[in-house]
Amino acid sequence: MTSLEQRILGSETRIFKAVFPNTTNHYDTLFGGTALHMMDEVSFICATRFSRKKVVTISTDKIDFTKPIPQGTIVELIAVVEKVGRTSCVVRVDIFKEDMYSLHRELAVTGFFTFVAIDDDKNPTPILDN
Repeated sequence: MTSLEQRILGSETRIFKAVFPNTTNHYDTLFGGTALHMMDEVSFICATRFSRKKVVTISTDKIDFTKPIPQGTIVELIAVVEKVGRTSCVVRVDIFKEDMYSLHRELAVTGFFTFVAIDDDKNPTPILDN
């Protein structure tokens, strides 16, 4: 395994949350905006753990909401670095929904977040030190 592969593996980030009524819409499912907020947060943590630098979100891409996430479920967000550029990285985030009282679990949302490493003057800087 290369050092880059080890670094990617070591930066994988997982967060669990419960879906409570204050995070749902009038259909009693998780607000899309709340899901995006959680995805941006976990992807930011992943990109930071990967680079150990200041990073900012510069874009999101291809967010697929394939299953509704009902109130009263548990969600697991998994963030993994998918691509590394000179100053940026792309992080894939999957949200899995789990029933609280059964073993049923399925993929509900997938999205991609691009981050750029910045220096103290907020200018792009290499994401990895060579």
